[in-house]
Amino acid sequence: MHMSILASIYARHRIIRGPARKGLLGRLGPGLITGASDDDPSGIATYSQAGAQFGYALCWVMLFCYPLMAAIQEISARIGRVTGHGIAGNIRLHYSPWLLRSIVGLLLVANIINLGADLGAMAAALKLLIGGPTGIYVTGFAIACVWLEVFSSYKRYVAILKWISFVLLVYIAVALVVDVPWLVVLHSTFIPNFLMNRDYVITVVAVLGTTITPYCFFWQSSQEAENEDIDPAAHTLLEAPEEAQAEFKRMRLDTYVGMGYSNIISLFIIISTAATLNAHGITDIQTSAQAAEALRPIAGVFTFALFALGIIGIGLLAVPVLAGSGAYALGEALGWTTGLDRKPLEAKAFYGTIAVSTLIGILINFVGLDPIKALFWSAVINGVVAVPLMVIIMLMARRYDVMGGFVVPKRLWVMGWLCTLVMAVAVGIMFATW
Repeated sequence: MHMSILASIYARHRIIRGPARKGLLGRLGPGLITGASDDDPSGIATYSQAGAQFGYALCWVMLFCYPLMAAIQEISARIGRVTGHGIAGNIRLHYSPWLLRSIVGLLLVANIINLGADLGAMAAALKLLIGGPTGIYVTGFAIACVWLEVFSSYKRYVAILKWISFVLLVYIAVALVVDVPWLVVLHSTFIPNFLMNRDYVITVVAVLGTTITPYCFFWQSSQEAENEDIDPAAHTLLEAPEEAQAEFKRMRLDTYVGMGYSNIISLFIIISTAATLNAHGITDIQTSAQAAEALRPIAGVFTFALFALGIIGIGLLAVPVLAGSGAYALGEALGWTTGLDRKPLEAKAFYGTIAVSTLIGILINFVGLDPIKALFWSAVINGVVAVPLMVIIMLMARRYDVMGGFVVPKRLWVMGWLCTLVMAVAVGIMFATW
């Protein structure tokens, strides 16, 4: 009896102390992957347009976004780790079914449209690099993403996604090889310059909507819940409150590093396109591939190739996250067996959702749908989903029947509501200027 008690104490001690012995990369996971996926090819197009149209005038938005984005993502992560359920699973347990169905249905539509646009952007970037048919590239990228997501072991797949996230460093390289007035960049980043015109305001709203997106809430929360579920030594924090201090510290590091990385990359995309496209009078960029192509005569083949390779690389991370976050949401909403650690036959509906979502994403590229209009409607749907979803997340985060003794602290609660308010204003402006 005494030996079993000592073994239990030792196991608990190892759980609490274990993460501290890992290197930084080993301690990063859902937050890093979520942050990197936020800079998907569609996001790259938005940041490129911001830099091309307004130069460095929007650099401040990325600094402004960072604490807000990090706060709502940390709250989402906490909900998953404390309860052992993702966002959709908790809505199913504590809110009306019609609310759950509305949010999950709209999320799936927006994710699939975004996924299709990202596949098209990846194919267009590869065509710019080597020529060839975009249709084959779209299909090839989609098959590769689904194959890795369905048939890779969970640990290997997470490791692959982590390493893919570093492809975004090419955008820092792009900014470093072009001529950038860094004093102007610093001034524009830390001292906002508001331009009182319609296009400027719409672009600010577009950047906010691209940076703070519903699928990121679902993905990070579900990944935290799954990481707890697959580790036999781990528990939900409601079951093992003694693990909370170490887990919250890990989640905070993971989230703030991941969101910081995301926003730094976004900032460098704005900087590089401002220094090249805007400086040469190119102010209308609609897609990420168009931004890459415009760089070729201005900044040279090397810079163009780096920019295009970044689109392809990060698309290989973003497409699975878009498909996976929708599958998690739908699976949790309907009570399916979910999780990327499951074998395909153990979670047929979950993996089927990933496959079908990606297939529809492929078809979007073959039916003649304008990718710009597709992204517009994706943004509209995300706007409809984002604010009520954020309100629900914030309410759940302070409910004792959901979070037990781990309701979010007041500082985080205030930042989460501030993020929700900013998004409500942004969505209101989006519809007012529609």
